[in-house]
Amino acid sequence: MGHGTVRFERRGAVARVALNRPEVRNAFNDKMLEDLLEIFRAVENDEALRVVVVTGEGDAFCAGADLNWMRRVLEYSFEENYQGSMRLAEMLRAVYTCPKPVVGRINGPAVGGGTGVVAACDIAVATDDASFRFSETKLGLAPAVIAPFLLKRMGERYLRELFLTGQRFSAARAAEMGLVNAAVPAAELDSSVDAVVEMILTGGPAALAASKELIRETVNLPLESSAEFTAKLIARLRMSDEGQEGMGAFLEKRKPKWIEDSE
Repeated sequence: MGHGTVRFERRGAVARVALNRPEVRNAFNDKMLEDLLEIFRAVENDEALRVVVVTGEGDAFCAGADLNWMRRVLEYSFEENYQGSMRLAEMLRAVYTCPKPVVGRINGPAVGGGTGVVAACDIAVATDDASFRFSETKLGLAPAVIAPFLLKRMGERYLRELFLTGQRFSAARAAEMGLVNAAVPAAELDSSVDAVVEMILTGGPAALAASKELIRETVNLPLESSAEFTAKLIARLRMSDEGQEGMGAFLEKRKPKWIEDSE
């Protein structure tokens, strides 16, 4: 299925979402934001899908904002700028809150908003020759909309340096700072991503969604509130059909049905 700026494919329980503007190194424009938002909203309600892999076509992941789009933005009113930025925020939130695990296959450089997509993924694997950069201050701007996702992923310590200097950094350093989970040779990218996907597929679909919710909802809760939330969550999961199947399969020393269905 194609959306012009984004290519969507599915193989069984795994979907592949590819930024598809290789002629401009997959740079964002308003159409790409709309296409990504539409796809992730559809993915959210697709019960047959278990994992989403996000990547870029060609030799780059995402070069940030498209130059022609930036030229148009120069003429935007405050309200137009605000609405466009809110659309980017909505798209990143759709990736971040997707109930399916989202795996980033980072096949090349990611700049500006492209790093926001990397940060919104649950797990990201990059080629060891990929590079990253927050160049907004060089344009008299700030990496505003992507900042909340990057702060969750990397923390304040590293972003002070990277936002203020705008320096390019390597995949190896991105892994050290937590932006990506691993940096691997390009020849090993697909096998590394496939290995992550296979491990995810051993988990129950509802349990995976609940685990993502658990992290989002409890990270800022005080202990008193988190105790009630987490106790109710596990009680609900234990009583669910999936929880009963998973515990039963473990006790009976067999594979749960969701693994058999994905094989």
